[in-house]
Amino acid sequence: MRVTILAAALALSFSVQAREGMWVPQQLPEIAGPLKEAGLELAPEQLANLTGDPMGAVVALGNCTASFVSPEGLVVTNHHCAYGAIQLNSSAENNLMEVGFTAAKRTDELSAGPNARVYVMDRITDVTDQVTGAAGDLGGIERNKALEDIQKQLIAQCEEGEAYRCTLYSFFSGQTYRLFRQVEIKDVRLVYAPPRAIGNYGGEIDNWMWPRHTGDFAFYRAYVGKDGKPAAYSEDNVPYEPKQHLKLAPEGLEKGDFVMVAGYPGSTSRYALYDEFQAVADWQYPKVGQHLQNLVGIIEAAGKDDADIEVKYASQIRGYQNAMKNWQGQLEGFERIDAAATKRAEEQAVLAWLREQGDEGQAGLAAHARLVELAAETRETRDRDLIVGQLAGGGLLGNLRMLHRLAIESAKPDAERSPGYQQRDLPRIEGAIRQLERRYHPAMEKQLMAYWLAEYIQLPADQRIEAIDSWLGGNDQAAIGRALDRTYAGTRLAGTDERLALLTADQAAIEAMDDPLMSLAVALYPAMKAMEDRSDARAGDQNRYRPVYLAAVQGYKRGQGKGVYPDANLSLRITYGNVMGYAPKDGVYYTPFTSLDGLVAKATNEDPFDAPKAQLDVIAAMSEEEKAAVPVNFLSDLDITGGNSGSPVLNGKGELVGLAFDGNWESVSSNWVFDPAMTRMISVDHRYMLWIMDKVYPAHHLLEEMGAR
Repeated sequence: MRVTILAAALALSFSVQAREGMWVPQQLPEIAGPLKEAGLELAPEQLANLTGDPMGAVVALGNCTASFVSPEGLVVTNHHCAYGAIQLNSSAENNLMEVGFTAAKRTDELSAGPNARVYVMDRITDVTDQVTGAAGDLGGIERNKALEDIQKQLIAQCEEGEAYRCTLYSFFSGQTYRLFRQVEIKDVRLVYAPPRAIGNYGGEIDNWMWPRHTGDFAFYRAYVGKDGKPAAYSEDNVPYEPKQHLKLAPEGLEKGDFVMVAGYPGSTSRYALYDEFQAVADWQYPKVGQHLQNLVGIIEAAGKDDADIEVKYASQIRGYQNAMKNWQGQLEGFERIDAAATKRAEEQAVLAWLREQGDEGQAGLAAHARLVELAAETRETRDRDLIVGQLAGGGLLGNLRMLHRLAIESAKPDAERSPGYQQRDLPRIEGAIRQLERRYHPAMEKQLMAYWLAEYIQLPADQRIEAIDSWLGGNDQAAIGRALDRTYAGTRLAGTDERLALLTADQAAIEAMDDPLMSLAVALYPAMKAMEDRSDARAGDQNRYRPVYLAAVQGYKRGQGKGVYPDANLSLRITYGNVMGYAPKDGVYYTPFTSLDGLVAKATNEDPFDAPKAQLDVIAAMSEEEKAAVPVNFLSDLDITGGNSGSPVLNGKGELVGLAFDGNWESVSSNWVFDPAMTRMISVDHRYMLWIMDKVYPAHHLLEEMGAR
């Protein structure tokens, strides 16, 4: 039944959905017609070859997308995707985030960090029968455990040999499962990043906004051992030679031209229940968003007095700011399109359709009812879960909790360990330990802990954690101050070497340590594990009932003549459309390209519009014809979300014409309710990238490597 529903839905015309949809590669044959109609010049079957040209050049970074652009492992992505690596290599004395970075030769290229990765697609295998067979009719935590076990088994088989990283992806919340095998490149180096005043021109003021004039691009290089196999960072490593790399388009885009994006979008919730939508609209975005705003204020204030704090927490604060603005935009979008009414009406229509099915609709109705119950259960402890998770999960305390959990799990056979603590995860854990020193300052961590502890002591008594109460020894700000002072003054585990020494320690040795912060980490384990178990039980039931309800949603949509695609989940997707502007409100039309003149018009000589003098001087010396040949950013009607950042934008021939880096302000609510009239993707034009690298912040050797000179 599952396969029948999906196949029937895909066989419908997709034209009625405008450009809505982040399509999985297996769906490409079904949308061949719309792709051709929109302007694709390649054979659609060519895009289904994930290791061929151009798809084989598209890679994942873990939280962003990128692509190979030379046969010598050169990788292009967004500046904001490389920002963590830029921050890791920055100091108060040499702040690369501000001044930029260019490696004049290969030996100057900087490690992007021990946990930086480039994942190159190798194959995708359907494993639906194995996974659903293992879960059977189980529910709750038993189902979640069965799913974990089969996932670990499939991944272990898939990862035979050290070259691969395998990931199990669920589509339609468990209707279909696919195993992705990717080559895991572990030596990633920073090659080029323009200064902040180019790479983040406009800052938070322009974030999610149009018109935009941002040079949001940077370059990595992937390295492997001399044998061609992935290896940890070593001076002896050599550039990776990809099977495919993208060619730069010799001609630029114009209004109406076809564009497509292949990438790894993070998460959408277009099939979420009305109750789940309301929890986000009424609690997560406004309340958690306020917490983020408060934290940004704390970090910014501390950074003004301490340049070390400013540098070490720059990446964290930028992430907070991005989320805050995104959520604010979504809330405005929800109100503009009355998203709540739309979600409720859609859900009620599906339920009414199920009732019309008689006995055949009862399973879908029961599944919906159970999902509503699970959503209510989540809401009961959401404040506690947020606060305790923030207290225990970050910084030095989070590092020590990870080491304690590793010691517990390491006593088990590898196949029985919790995901995240198996042998395959040890490089990531070691990397997290090593890079903490570039993102940790004791005074700042104490301030952040104090903030969350102030929220904690306001929780209802029945949601408090005994281990935290005992450690605090009081219920006011004075108790918080005393606990933090004695704990951080007494810990001897702030140093990287001290924590690395615990990677192989057993549980007894760690729990016997006379260290106040490790003692807190150990004391938190029972409560955190109990919270994890409750979450796993809900996840098991979600996995059991949501596919049943989504089958009903698909059946209903099929009856309405609509196609069906799965929500984004960090797996490879393709989206396509055309270059076009939009009308955000009555009497206003936004053109699809921005210009160098527009960039100059914004320049104020003050952050975030402090365009470099060298850039302004070059523009001033250009003719009108020369300036017209260098668009800065452009709009298209593609359907993307977070994780698509850095995705290559390709023309109808599969040539690189830009990089996706943002959505417009009016589109962010499309994560929940798609709005075809307003949804636009913002990209940096490849002509602007090449101009910057030629005339403003030179990297002529990279232009030559890409065939642009």
